[in-house]
Amino acid sequence: MSAVDPGRIAVVIPALNEERAIRGVVEAVLAICPNVILIDDGSTDATLERVADLPITLIRHATPLGKGQGLRDGFRKARELGFDAVVAMDGDGQHLAADIPRLLAAARRYPEHIVIGARVRNRENQPAARRRANDFADWGISWGCGLPVADTQSGQRYYPLGALELVDLAADDFVFEAALLIAAAREKNVGIVSVPIESRYQGEFRASHFRPVRDVTRITLYTVGRVIHYGDVVRSYRRSHSTPALVYDPPSNE
Repeated sequence: MSAVDPGRIAVVIPALNEERAIRGVVEAVLAICPNVILIDDGSTDATLERVADLPITLIRHATPLGKGQGLRDGFRKARELGFDAVVAMDGDGQHLAADIPRLLAAARRYPEHIVIGARVRNRENQPAARRRANDFADWGISWGCGLPVADTQSGQRYYPLGALELVDLAADDFVFEAALLIAAAREKNVGIVSVPIESRYQGEFRASHFRPVRDVTRITLYTVGRVIHYGDVVRSYRRSHSTPALVYDPPSNE
């Protein structure tokens, strides 16, 4: 069974030009979990200098390789260091370390599930174009998974061992996160549960690297291919859209 204790998981943070937010993000995580793996994806700003004195494991890409490769390298390092579960989160300040215990509480309640920090609270803070793109992605990726999923585009997730074993999936950049959900559900029998978190699109973090038209198009093409690959197209659609997504809001005492 995958780890759920903060001392037994690794927090993987891909980062590209995050000098404004990265130190605060990492310090907040270290206050909860001592095992931080930061993947610097070829930053050209002061990202590395901001965290140089912090007790973290650093992976450095000489040039940008994309978020997918960052996660892939972080997962491999986590397994190399003996961890059986990972919490992934972005380095731009959109995700709060304070939500990590809530993701772990859901992982305890739902063993061998991917836990997604679903940005459903104050969702009106999301830019309209981004919200529409996310809704479309949820519709399609849920079909790919064969089960309903809330906020398939959130980067704050708990990944159990079964998902980490999919590190070599042939998918890059933001498509990699969609590919993980689909393959984990279809090939590893890993469930997916979402925990409500805040939608944070105001503050100190920089503009998203996600490009709705370009990246949703890539994700859509990949997902269509996987739906066809797995077959039972109509049944998969009905199964993934006939019931609500599994959402668990842990009580404050967990």
